Amino acid sequence: MTRLLILILLIASPVWAAEWPTKPGDVPLTPTELEALAGRTLTFYDDGQSSFSVGGAYSYTYASGESAFGTYSIAEDGSVCIQYRNGFDRCDLYVRSGERLILIDQKGDRYPVRPE
Repeated sequence: MTRLLILILLIASPVWAAEWPTKPGDVPLTPTELEALAGRTLTFYDDGQSSFSVGGAYSYTYASGESAFGTYSIAEDGSVCIQYRNGFDRCDLYVRSGERLILIDQKGDRYPVRPE
């Protein structure tokens, strides 16, 4: 019975509850900094753009000009979770590493944001 309960809890737990693969010097954004994403567009070095609307809407525009739409929320662990209209979802952790803002995805891949 205990194993079944543990399995149910593991399945029900969000993926973003796992430990994030940060590096020494990475400082996760504070709750205030995360809330300040609303109304901002972050541009990555591949020319992709993440746009966070004040009302919780989200879009990612690829360099090709195509866009994916959804909503975003801030999870308890400080990650930013996106639920796309197509059913896909993901969570990312934004950190400051020195002067750089970096997105870390669930696989541990790092994507620096261009300075504004």
